[in-house]
Amino acid sequence: MLNQTISGRRPRRATRRHVVQFSGGIGSFGVAVRVARRYGTRNLTLLIADTGVEDADLWRFAEDTGKLLGVPLTRVADGRTPWEVFRDVRFLGNDRLAPCTRLLKQVPCRTWMETHADPADTVVYVGIENTPRDRARIPAIARNWKPWVTRFPLCGKWEPVRTKEELLGEARALRVEPPRLYDLGFSHNNCGGVCVRAGQRQWQHLLEVMPERYAYAEHQEQDLRDMLGDVSILRDRSGGETRPLTLRRLRERTHSRLAETSEHRRGARSGGRARRRPAARTPDADARRRDRGPARAWPTQ
Repeated sequence: MLNQTISGRRPRRATRRHVVQFSGGIGSFGVAVRVARRYGTRNLTLLIADTGVEDADLWRFAEDTGKLLGVPLTRVADGRTPWEVFRDVRFLGNDRLAPCTRLLKQVPCRTWMETHADPADTVVYVGIENTPRDRARIPAIARNWKPWVTRFPLCGKWEPVRTKEELLGEARALRVEPPRLYDLGFSHNNCGGVCVRAGQRQWQHLLEVMPERYAYAEHQEQDLRDMLGDVSILRDRSGGETRPLTLRRLRERTHSRLAETSEHRRGARSGGRARRRPAARTPDADARRRDRGPARAWPTQ
């Protein structure tokens, strides 16, 4: 229980119901802990939407959070995956508009709220982090949750600004291991790293660390292109023009640039050795050269 393991203090008397929109990310974890510390856990709800494509470790993390607080998860689901939503609405989600967010997260959570949470005595808590980009989202989020009162504890006036690493450290200090996607280099823990709202950089990172998930997304995108025409998740804005950039094309472009970079570095190393001093080739040297392999470097955008 949180009251015993974290603060050691008696919680203030709860006068309202407290619903944390628990996404499975480190921000919503930080919010859940702060709400529990301040108000106790008797009237606390951890409301989480299942999109059908979350990384399995998200659910491990969510369950561990529930055990820490002594609060079971309240899990809601539309029943479809994002790719099924895109087929049903005949629209491929992208970095500008993603119907999956509304239909798989907002609508199921709001339906639960309408049934179980009276706006007169319920406060909704959202775990956006205290960054300029996230703070800019506060007015729209608050509007979307009306008539419920909405709070953003990590962005509070008296709350010290904490980096993501500091929030991850808070979880570890409470003996809750953060979701593995953060250790894999992702900035968020949603949709298993396969988020249509992500930019090219995250898709390239997904291609590097989880190529099988990238391949699945590429296949799904192509199926939707066969259905809808020349659409894509990403856009190519190079050369002053905007055009569709498919995941297949991004993969081919990325691999081509990696090959060129590796070839350039091999040539530079060979040239450097020749200028300094020709070295006698030995079987051991040849073995080390073979084992070294090509360098890997991701191009910047």
